[in-house]
Amino acid sequence: MTAAAALAADASSAPAAAAAEARPPILPENLKVILATDCGSTTTKAILIEFKNGEYRQTFRGEAPTTVEAPFDDVTVGARNSIVEVEELSGRKILDVGGRIMTPARDGTGVDIYVSTSSAGGGLQMAVAGLVRSMTAESAQRAALGAGAIVMETLSIDDGRHQHERVALIRNLRPDIFLVSGGTDGGNKTHVVEVAEMLIAADPRPRFGTTFRLPVIYAGNNEAAGEVGKLLGDKFAFEPVANLRPTLEHENLGPARAAIHEAFLHHVMSHAPGYDKLMSWSPVPIMSTPHAVGKLTQEVAEKRGINALAVDIGGATTDVFSVFGGAFNRTVSANLGMSYSVCNVLLEAGIGNIVRWLPVDIDPGEAADRLRNKMIRPTTIPQTAEDLALEQAVAREALRLALVHHRQLAVGLKGVQQQRSVADAFEQAASGASLVDMMKLDLCIGSGGVLSHAPRREQAALMMLDAFEPAGFTELAVDSIFMMPHLGVLSTVHPAAATEVFEKDCLVPLGAALAPAGQVRKPGEEICRVTVKGTAGGAEEVIRAGEMKLLPLAAGESAEVTAEPARRFDCGEGPGRTVRRTVKGGAVGLVLDGRGRPIALPEDPAARREAIGRWMAALGLGVGR
Repeated sequence: MTAAAALAADASSAPAAAAAEARPPILPENLKVILATDCGSTTTKAILIEFKNGEYRQTFRGEAPTTVEAPFDDVTVGARNSIVEVEELSGRKILDVGGRIMTPARDGTGVDIYVSTSSAGGGLQMAVAGLVRSMTAESAQRAALGAGAIVMETLSIDDGRHQHERVALIRNLRPDIFLVSGGTDGGNKTHVVEVAEMLIAADPRPRFGTTFRLPVIYAGNNEAAGEVGKLLGDKFAFEPVANLRPTLEHENLGPARAAIHEAFLHHVMSHAPGYDKLMSWSPVPIMSTPHAVGKLTQEVAEKRGINALAVDIGGATTDVFSVFGGAFNRTVSANLGMSYSVCNVLLEAGIGNIVRWLPVDIDPGEAADRLRNKMIRPTTIPQTAEDLALEQAVAREALRLALVHHRQLAVGLKGVQQQRSVADAFEQAASGASLVDMMKLDLCIGSGGVLSHAPRREQAALMMLDAFEPAGFTELAVDSIFMMPHLGVLSTVHPAAATEVFEKDCLVPLGAALAPAGQVRKPGEEICRVTVKGTAGGAEEVIRAGEMKLLPLAAGESAEVTAEPARRFDCGEGPGRTVRRTVKGGAVGLVLDGRGRPIALPEDPAARREAIGRWMAALGLGVGR
């Protein structure tokens, strides 16, 4: 079926919506054939999950260009085209002659359920406002980011702008949703009302649609809600929820995040091209792609009882998700990407920081020109080993900067009704103390083309080690084909199937890394003794400063590792303290990283290139040109 034919074949969504309301409850045991799509900004990806031989497995995958923009202006066209590819590969007929998904599954036809996520059209874009940038505005930003939004702008009374500058900025933003916070319950109402008056003066317009009112969620001082509602109720789709910061010592993000999801589904997506039809296809609400990835990251961390960090690096943005001590945080670096935003990486990191990761000598001016060409031609891929090295160098800097951004924002309270003193609040804002502790990180998951589709898994592992600098013992993995969004939304109706597919088909274990933390002073000095006992045998190794080693430890194997660090180095229990861990193998093995934390790169360019070449060779990677 062609895109044009699929578009012409679409039926009205109203009957489908009515039918959706009449559907019986979803029983997980009845879901044996599952179809899931992720409608991305450029590509729509469909996967088929089937229950075979007593287990759920991802069996077939299709993709097609997303069609939210002209000439189609209908996201379901691209969704259908990706499903058609799944049909062709699997031999299963999923769409009927009218282009509708057939349910339930029967012999060789139909599926039992269809679910979807979306970031088409740029995903969920929000602006937030608060009174104090380091407190209520910061809480509003965390609420929006945790709900899967790109925060276009954060405004506050103390942001250094004049009022007319804020009004002009809001007028030109065109967000999907505006979140207003500010003040503790029972506190002064004047400044919160001023924020509402600023919105009235700006009169912002929504990004999609011209006939519906911009959703404004109010999560500030509860005593000001009525007054703010009177000001905003006539011009905006106004919804008050519980205060984000009811007191200075408490933070309550849940109600605001729930309201954001509801507003996105019923106000924003329903006016985006074709989303009303897409929503009618599924008994499950369409979920934003970042929210789905974050949900799955949270569930993995909770089920395993670990601290986890996941990253999705794309062409335009880089999302970072973390769970430390049960606290979930998510940030999006909207200006850091591998194609459309590659020049932003160049600008923010500087060409010197990019070329420092190259094992070969490339003129910095030439390297910068190559990156500018990449921005002009964003769909091109590296053609030589030198091009690949440059792209992976950019990835290291984009990942590093995204983590810096994430750590700066992941400083809030640990969850609903968790306490922090006022002194601690100001101290964290001033000092940049973060919940993200790389020594306590148990699992690091990489996703996005440059990581998931790296020619060698060792390259993906080295990029994450270089960019994130995990310390102590850390498990490394990549998302095989970026199906975490699909599984995130699936987990809302069938958690067991989502978990099983995640473990067996989505997550590709790379192995483990042991990186003693400490400053390297003398290259070659002994910084840690390591004893490995496992199913594949045993080994005794010495980690020396400035060196890397790779020990074989295949997927499915495990080993007992004893690390005895030198007095100045820490493997997780404090400087000089012995640490014992059980580690799992993977596609790469067990990496012993003696480069110190932070990683010490030689200042001399020739010595630096020689060191990077040695580290690559230690992981079985050639330098090449």
